[in-house]
Amino acid sequence: MFPEYSDQIAHLKAVDPEFLRMCDQHAALAQKIRNMETRIELGTHEQIEILKKQKLLIKDSAYVILKREMAAEA
Repeated sequence: MFPEYSDQIAHLKAVDPEFLRMCDQHAALAQKIRNMETRIELGTHEQIEILKKQKLLIKDSAYVILKREMAAEA
């Protein structure tokens, strides 16, 4: 999700169940989108766009948690 913060993400996944859940959801949505775009799974353009928006909302929420954690460490 954010490769430049891989250490912080690993730490948060270990200590924050909500952050871990968000990361898992983000990864699952990314895979579903890839499958739909490559026609492994059926999906309309509209369905794919909805999933992309959901994925982005999760990413934004995870980023807020990540930045808050980094600020607390500083």
